[in-house]
Amino acid sequence: MPFSNSSELSPSFILASLPGLEAAQSWMAIPLCSAYLLALAGNLAVLLVVRLEPSLHAPMYFFLCMLAAIDLALATATVPRILAFYWFDSREIGFGACLLQMFLIHTLSAVESTVLLAMAVDRYVAICHPLRHAAVLTNAATAKIGLLAVARGVLFFLPLPLLLLPLPFCGSRVLSHSFCLHQDVMNLACANTTPSVVYGLTAILLVMGLDAVLICLSYILILKAVLRLPAWRERLKVFSTCIAHICVVLAFYVPLIGLSVVHRFGKDLAPLVHIVMGNVYILVPAVLNPIIYGVRTKQIQRRILSLI
Repeated sequence: MPFSNSSELSPSFILASLPGLEAAQSWMAIPLCSAYLLALAGNLAVLLVVRLEPSLHAPMYFFLCMLAAIDLALATATVPRILAFYWFDSREIGFGACLLQMFLIHTLSAVESTVLLAMAVDRYVAICHPLRHAAVLTNAATAKIGLLAVARGVLFFLPLPLLLLPLPFCGSRVLSHSFCLHQDVMNLACANTTPSVVYGLTAILLVMGLDAVLICLSYILILKAVLRLPAWRERLKVFSTCIAHICVVLAFYVPLIGLSVVHRFGKDLAPLVHIVMGNVYILVPAVLNPIIYGVRTKQIQRRILSLI
């Protein structure tokens, strides 16, 4: 029987369970919980170290703090709800809670994409125009970029839940993931979803797609500048300052592209693939980012060891 999202009868959705592994979900949640705790510890450590270490009070590390805060918020918006489902069989999520979770996931992803672009610009200015770096990327400019990233994410992705509000939902209420995504919820509507499809695709292309293109362009310019250096040792030394950022970009965009491909072309794939890709998209950047910068940055290593 169709159900609508009116005040009299608010729809709810069923989170996807691990197919064939329902009895073992409580055990399967243990590695998920471990990854979440690792993400919390790593990102909180980055925030604390940058706060306590004066030598790290620079734009690049302020951007790193922004990434850590975004990863903490994104993981906290999804993983505790997934763990509640796996451990306490709380499969049902209300319509309002689902829309809020969906908004947070897409908005925080957009903010993270913008911050990664800002970090790429920081690397470009530091390598190609080193004398202007301190004047261009000041602490005040870094704070303004952070605020702009948040405003950009909210403005682009706030319409997504608003476009779903008037839609009726009928038939299956089972989602493809253990959390709410726009395309997943939209596919359950029994009405014309063309405006949601068009706007969702446009928003992703204008935010994540454009950011990816600009990040690639910045690294093309960086490579040109590096290759002009006379000695190979000097080239490697300069380019090595970009390795951590490149790894972080890959940790964000590879799961994002993989999840998009699964949604677009993976209708015939096993449900387990959708669930695993969704969890990878949420947790991999949050777990890897502090590890990558912890390994590549000696000041962070020394400060963490001193704290321990």
